[in-house]
Amino acid sequence: MIKRSLIATALAGAMVVSGTAISEPLTDVQKASTAIHKDAAKSQAKIDNVVDQTQILLDEYRTTLDEIENQTIYNNHVSVLVKDQEEAVSSLQDQIDSIDKTARGVVPLMYRMIDTLEQFVALDVPINMDERNDRVTKLRDAMTMSNVSVSEQFRLVIEAYMVENEYGTKIRAYEGKLNYQGTDISVDYFHLGRIAFVAQSLDQKNVWAWDNSAREWVQLGDEFLSPITTAIRMARKQAPFDLVTLPIRAAETVK
Repeated sequence: MIKRSLIATALAGAMVVSGTAISEPLTDVQKASTAIHKDAAKSQAKIDNVVDQTQILLDEYRTTLDEIENQTIYNNHVSVLVKDQEEAVSSLQDQIDSIDKTARGVVPLMYRMIDTLEQFVALDVPINMDERNDRVTKLRDAMTMSNVSVSEQFRLVIEAYMVENEYGTKIRAYEGKLNYQGTDISVDYFHLGRIAFVAQSLDQKNVWAWDNSAREWVQLGDEFLSPITTAIRMARKQAPFDLVTLPIRAAETVK
């Protein structure tokens, strides 16, 4: 019995010793495993951080590429605009040079036109002579004014020619002075374009017609008193338009 107890005790002691010896390596393994898991978690965190940073850099790279592409498109657009502006500046310069050359040719032309207009007025039927001579004088004054541009001077000359042209189409009556045989007489003038130019004394007792060939006034007979009175009233819109008898000089036959 004593031997059996000793053996049992020995076995029990051996098992205790053996259990202690086994438990220590298991604890080390567990510690090592835990450390590995911690290191793995740290490594994964580092990897995740690197991936995140890489994604951020990739996004920034793509954004930069987009900005570069947009900037390239914009630069090309600006280049086209600059080229167009340069062409416009060049065209304007050509036009300015052309204007200078044109002005050098237009100015002498305008002086010739004014001279011609003055001669025409002097030889034409003397309708509104004071007004027409005054217009020619103002044209000559405008040509000597530095604050009047060449284009404005040309406009005034053309406008004067247009007014002269209208005298050939208008029907008008106006009051003025007629010099007949050295005497100034207050009259009503009437003209039908340039076809007929007549005058009637304000007392309606005398009438005259202009003879442009002789450059003088010719007194008419009493048969023209009533028709010319009617014509003057029609021109002033005091009577309805109707047929009237007027002294019209026949056109001369060219031989």
